[in-house]
Amino acid sequence: MGPFPAIEINHNRLQNMEQKREVTIHDIARRLKVSSATVSRALRDNPAITRQTRARVQEAARQLGYRHNIFASSLRKQQTNTIGIIVHELNSHFITSVLTGIEKVTSAAGYDLIIAHSAESYKKEVANVTNLFHKRVDGLIASLACDTNRLDHYALFEDKGIPVVFFDRVEETVGSTRVIIDNYTCGYLATQHLIEQGCRRIALVTANLERNVYQERFQGYQAALTANGLLLEEKLVLIRGLQESCGREAAAAILQMAPLPDGVFITNDFTASVCLQHFKQHGLRIPADIAIVGFNNDVIGRLVEPALTTIDYCGEEMGEQAARSLIEHLQAPAVNVPATTISIRSQLIVRESSLKKPHAS
Repeated sequence: MGPFPAIEINHNRLQNMEQKREVTIHDIARRLKVSSATVSRALRDNPAITRQTRARVQEAARQLGYRHNIFASSLRKQQTNTIGIIVHELNSHFITSVLTGIEKVTSAAGYDLIIAHSAESYKKEVANVTNLFHKRVDGLIASLACDTNRLDHYALFEDKGIPVVFFDRVEETVGSTRVIIDNYTCGYLATQHLIEQGCRRIALVTANLERNVYQERFQGYQAALTANGLLLEEKLVLIRGLQESCGREAAAAILQMAPLPDGVFITNDFTASVCLQHFKQHGLRIPADIAIVGFNNDVIGRLVEPALTTIDYCGEEMGEQAARSLIEHLQAPAVNVPATTISIRSQLIVRESSLKKPHAS
């Protein structure tokens, strides 16, 4: 026996390690007996390389399982062609519509998306913003969590000159572009419609009034009452979360009111649908006993019986506008693109849940 112990070579392990090794342009060049520079240009579809050679290189890359090193390329170009998205929830027709609009625009412009979900938590939103910053996204589109009341975490992007566009849930004082609807006018229209149906004791079910969308809808509700000589009763304003259990709690609280409200404006269609079902289970007739107006024009509002009167605003259009604005900033970095407020159209959609007067349209 020699001075060193025998070494057993596991050829299968070596073969597996070889198989797992990342394929490079040098591997393609060796197979085709061309230079690495030729392979690099062919993979980028450079017209300086003949069409036949480009086809051979791209086919060899496919067979070998070559993957373009996006990370290294991004470091060289100082951009990732990736946009970060922060949403406050995912199980909503409105949010999925917004994401559809964003993807439609960003895909056409050659950007990929990373979507993060705050689950209505400020702390999780902060963690998501930090994570997307370190993933080096080129820009950010964000809608704030219900309890977010400061924007220090977005300073990471501002300090680096990385554009941020906020949509729907925004801060009034933020210096970035905002894509919103006129929530005040929508709140007014919803309440005014109930008044025109003969309602005089109108409850409001809404979420955290610290968030702009719910504060403005509340202000519209209050203004409509005042304009029609009706008093705002604090006990008729119920501030709840947006979960199903919160909808049931709101409905139970309304059923305990004496006298019973003859109308209710609920600033979220899912919550409105939960309340509607709860009222029916307790023997109320909708809208004869209590008329209901929701908000968002979610699919669920068309499925409940009676169908839900609501405020419609196009989430897909909001997403498209937010994405276009962000890409405008990204494609003109040397130009000082001003922060703007973009307002998306909205309208009242009248259905059976609020029609106390048969002749109303």
